[in-house]
Amino acid sequence: MKIVIIGNGVAGITCALAARQRDAGASITVVSGETDYFFSRTALMYAYMNTLQRRDLEPLERGVYAKQRIERVRDWVVDMHHSQRTLTLGSGQKLTYDKLVFAVGAVANMFPWAGAAEVKDGLVHFVSMQDLDTCERLTPSTREAVVVGGGLIGIELVECLLYHRKKVTFLVREPWYWPVALGQEESEMVGAHMRAHGVELALNEELSRIDVDPQGRVKSVHTSAGRDLPCQLLGVCAGVHPAVERLKKFTEGPRLGRGIVVDPTLQTDLDGVYACGDCAEIHTPGQERPLTELIWYSAKRQGALVARNLFGDEVTYQPPIFFNSSKFFEIEYTTVGQVMELPEGTPTIYRRLPGKNVSQRIVHDGTRVLGFNMLGSRWNHEVLERWVQERRSPDFCLKHLPEAQYDVEFGRAALSAMREETLPLHKETRR
Repeated sequence: MKIVIIGNGVAGITCALAARQRDAGASITVVSGETDYFFSRTALMYAYMNTLQRRDLEPLERGVYAKQRIERVRDWVVDMHHSQRTLTLGSGQKLTYDKLVFAVGAVANMFPWAGAAEVKDGLVHFVSMQDLDTCERLTPSTREAVVVGGGLIGIELVECLLYHRKKVTFLVREPWYWPVALGQEESEMVGAHMRAHGVELALNEELSRIDVDPQGRVKSVHTSAGRDLPCQLLGVCAGVHPAVERLKKFTEGPRLGRGIVVDPTLQTDLDGVYACGDCAEIHTPGQERPLTELIWYSAKRQGALVARNLFGDEVTYQPPIFFNSSKFFEIEYTTVGQVMELPEGTPTIYRRLPGKNVSQRIVHDGTRVLGFNMLGSRWNHEVLERWVQERRSPDFCLKHLPEAQYDVEFGRAALSAMREETLPLHKETRR
């Protein structure tokens, strides 16, 4: 069997390795125009801050691909004729397949701001290796920077620019930082931490116009608050969406919605063609809204599932209990289960360690725990997930919380010193 996988991110490479374990004789080809080798996208910031070399971003030894007989092709797919089982690459090369997997990931959102069409340089995103190239090229000639978008990618770029001693304004259109993931109390703690690092955190403020110099490079932005902010680098980090623009031009491609439309087995409307990871839009009978999971952990899980279905297993994808982890500068962040996507007024237990950037939020329905938001210390998400799955009570979780805490040297939060409040879940109101 000839398997072609488009995309060498975590979904695509997980699929390739799992397929090789399943069939030692299959032909497996991975096509990517971004990089030669799979790299950890979440570690881009460490390369930008000179903590890691680019090769250090690669989770696998380069010899693994030859050892596993996974052929790599550095190119972009520009057309597809499924009736002929043929792909056309940008170089003109043709590839044939028996089974095809789209693992093309996501790309940064962009918006039609006034002046955006005139921008030739100075505007960056922070999701691809090419974005890292652009950021590094612009850094020496940048004095001031503006970053738009209040999520994880935005704060990562802000931290990188501060490392390079740039003046940074962080524009967040909501009343507090990242309200889709953090309660107001956590957000205020993170915001104060950012400001302590020298970030100008501008809440309730949006970009309205971009101005450029005679060469077309960004020179300033105008905001909804009436301010003109000089900047030579504008980071647009306001979310991502499935990377399907190229597929719209394919002669015989899969059905598209917001992403690549797949059924619960992650198969498209084309026989033998699958999609996994950020680009997959999963339609499940009986569910009103399709599911798109733009997160690393889900992409890896979906890639492994597709590898099974390539060989006829017909396994359906069941979204796991949600989990994510990251850092806000030095503040560790772990979230498990349902936290913010709940009705306003849902009860929560919020605890804060006095004088420290450490907090815990336990969200529940009065009888069982629904989710956790844990900041400032490290947690075993598998324990927290099990408690959600077992429908444990909030009192049980509070009593057994030390069992979920990692014993990190000098980093274990003193749970007995936490101050506790019982709060209703409240949500920001968009203007």
